[in-house]
This record gives sequence, C-alpha cells and structure tokens, in this order.
Amino acid sequence: MSLPTASSAQEPLAPLLTPEGLALLAAHRPAEAGSDAAATELTLRLRKDGHPAELVSAAVHQLRLRSRGEAKFGPFADSLFLTRAGLEQATRLPVAARHAQRFAGAGLSSVADLGCGIGADSLAFASLGLAVTAVEADELTAAAATLNLMPFDDARVIHGDATTVDLEGVDGVWLDPARRDTSSSGTRRIFDPEAFSPPLSFVESLADAGREVGVKLGPGLPHTAVPENAEAVWLSDGGDVVEATMWFNRLRRPQVRRAAVVVRGNSSAELTASTWFPGMDPEAAALVGDLLVPDGLDGLGRFLVEPDGAVIRAGLVADLAQQIGARGLDPHIAYLSCEEEPSTPLGHAYRVVQVHPLKSKHLRAWAKSTGVNRLDVKKRGVDVTPEQLRREVLAGLGKNKNGRAATLILTRVGERRAAIEVEPLG
Repeated sequence: MSLPTASSAQEPLAPLLTPEGLALLAAHRPAEAGSDAAATELTLRLRKDGHPAELVSAAVHQLRLRSRGEAKFGPFADSLFLTRAGLEQATRLPVAARHAQRFAGAGLSSVADLGCGIGADSLAFASLGLAVTAVEADELTAAAATLNLMPFDDARVIHGDATTVDLEGVDGVWLDPARRDTSSSGTRRIFDPEAFSPPLSFVESLADAGREVGVKLGPGLPHTAVPENAEAVWLSDGGDVVEATMWFNRLRRPQVRRAAVVVRGNSSAELTASTWFPGMDPEAAALVGDLLVPDGLDGLGRFLVEPDGAVIRAGLVADLAQQIGARGLDPHIAYLSCEEEPSTPLGHAYRVVQVHPLKSKHLRAWAKSTGVNRLDVKKRGVDVTPEQLRREVLAGLGKNKNGRAATLILTRVGERRAAIEVEPLG
C-alpha cells in the first residue's frame, strides 16, 4: 500500500519515512513538544539547525501527538505513528488488551478489525498471537496503522471499506465504528448509531449471520440501541467512562446481559446482571423499587456511596446496592445510603456528617462558623451549578490559611432538596 504524499494529507507521514525523518524523530522525545510553547521552541531550533520546513513541521506535529498519546499508550506512544483524529478515538492500551483477551478466551485464532483506526486494538490482538486483518477507510489513518503493525508478521492492513471486505477464513470480527466527523476545524462527535461508519445495523447483520462479533461504541450508547442478543459492557478507566462494548454469539457470556467494569491502575472489578435494563425488564425494575430508603432523607444512613459512572451507565445501581447492603435515596438518582461502612471498588464512599438545607444563606453561615475555606461540590438531580454555589458560599470568607476543606453532595428525594456534608473515605 502506498503512503500518502505530503501534499495529499493535512498530517503528512511521508516526510518522516526518509532516513532523515526517522533520524529526526529518534533524536527527540515527545516531551520536547509536550506543550504549544515547547513545540514552537523545538520548531525554531530545528529550523535553525538547517532541517527543511516541511520535515520539521511533520516531525514536531508527530512528537506533539506522541506526547498526548502517552495518556493512552504509556511509553509505547514513543514508537507509534499517530494522527489527530486517530488518537482521539483510539482505544487505551489496557482496555484494548481486555478486548483481545475476549477473542483469545473464546478460542479464536484470527480477527478482522473493521475500522481499525491507527491500529490500537489490532496491536493488542497481534500481541496475543491472533492473525489480524485490519481495515481502514481513511488513507492517512490506514498508513499510520500499517506503520504501527509492521513488527507483526501475521498482521496486514487494507485501505478500504469495512462493509465490503472479504471475511472468508476469519474467525472473529471486531469493529470500532467512526463516531466523529473530521474537518479542517477539528472533529465533531456523532450520536446517531446509524450515522456511524460502519452503522450499527451492519454490526447486527454480521452477528445475525452467525459471526463472532465485538463492537466498541461510545459510553453514551442508549439502552434501547442494544439488541437483545448482545451482551453490553460499560467500562471506566481511571474514573472516566471510556466505552460501551457489545459482544455477540461465542464472544457473549451466556448468563450476562449487561455489565460494568471499573479499572483503576492495575486492578479491575466487574458487576454483572442477567436481567435486561431497568425500564425495559420488569424484574430489573422491581429490584430498583425494592431497594429504596423508606423515609428518603429522613432515613439517610451513616454512609453514602456514589456508584462509578460505568455502573450508572449500565443501569446497575440497584444491583450494586444489593451487593453492598445499601438502599437508594430516589429511583432516579444514583446515590446509595447504608449504615455499615461500605467497601467496594465500584464506587466512591463517604461518611455522612450533617444534612443541610440547600440554601446559599444557610451554607454561607455554616462555612463561616466552621472555618471552611475549600469546598468540593457534587450534585445529582438538582438544578444548581456547583461552581456558582461554591462562590456564593465562600464569598467574603477571605483566605484563612487555618481553614478546612469540606465536601457537599447536593441532591433531592422527591421534591426535597438537601446539601449533604460528607467526608470521603479511603
């Protein structure tokens, strides 16, 4: 496959694939272009050293992308060829490894990565010994994937349409549909699953034909868009909900219909359910109703738990409550209350200190009388802007270096609104 020329792409790779280009990249670390100011300084220095403007521009741009890519790929970013749009949608390396393990665990030996982007998932597949056919419609992105997969003999990249590629002899199919429009001004997120490239209906058609299929989608995937023959998994990494995946046929676990995976550092935890989503499954909806605090705010326990975003997205708040012996304050708000100190990696726990009325005047008097000068404000279910409330509460208190930090959780039960003063645990 031919690589794009500098004149045919906004992010040229070709100038970097000359001996001078490769040497220039190897001689400099991504940190040297880690900020706009640093990138400008490096550009001026390289031009002063006599390097051609086109080559300097390509090299500094690539180093800048590698610096940003360290958040997803760690030290491996130093050797990858990246594009701006490809990096934005690329799977984080530890998450890609989980995808690959699902295919390997199902006994598959080859996989077609349809819509491979810069090849993040393909790298994980190839690292586990799977034969990889990576397909990408964008020429520049396909070129980057080709460069990134060169160390693997059993991986090939096809520049073409994911919906027309020949899948004969391929055991499994992985898709990461493009969910952004790219233009000269940047990228714009697409929310309609049928506007993805390829669309969700194409994914379902592969599964309906009996193929072993996995697909990565955005975490905002509506529950109604999940087919009944799929296992849906929401995953958070380091506190950010980064994806929803769907698994079909042999890649789907028989007794799991939805799941939440929480990854923190080198550890992970998972919560699963065999029922469908609350609001779509009477059994799941009944669980929500059975686990509510009878007296609302009046029955608030000594501890409060804020479920991880993946748990919330997967509709598993009531399941988490059942697991840790907690109850919900309101069927529509993801805060849990319990009497015993909870221990769970699937959420953040707090000790309840006091319940205040959600009124600025009261909270300002409270902050003044108790020496609060730093305030963390969280909210669910109330139309309040945390930043504005923080300013109102701390207004006129000055910078008391002997003051204390406090945390308020703003929420409601029915029509009752409250500011719950809490202390984070752990």
